[in-house]
Parts: sequence; C-alpha cells; structure tokens
Amino acid sequence: MSDALKKTVTVEQVRSPIARSKDQRATLVGLNLNKIGRRSSLEDTPSVRGMIAKVAHLIRVVDGK
Repeated sequence: MSDALKKTVTVEQVRSPIARSKDQRATLVGLNLNKIGRRSSLEDTPSVRGMIAKVAHLIRVVDGK
C-alpha cells in the first residue's frame, strides 16, 4: 500500500491513567499518549484498534480518516 492510501486514526487522551492497571498504562504508552490532552495519529490497523478498545474509557477518537 502506498503512503497516500494508508488510513490513519487520531486519538486524544482525556482521562488520567492513575489507579489503572499496568497493562492499560502500557497500552497508552504504546499509543504514544502519556498526558491528558495529547494527541497521536496512528496507522489504522487491527492491532491499533484493539489497543483503542482496551483503553476506550481513557481516550477519545478525534479523527478516523
């Protein structure tokens, strides 16, 4: 797939990982998020979608282009 055809998804952290399990904190780090208000644009793959589902209560999907 060329770069122009790759789909991306942008997520924003809206809640703190305090008092969350270690695996949820690690998932946020994997999504390049570590502070409230940070945004990250990632390639839209099944693994990224799974990570988003795991911490859906801590993040918000801003854009799914």
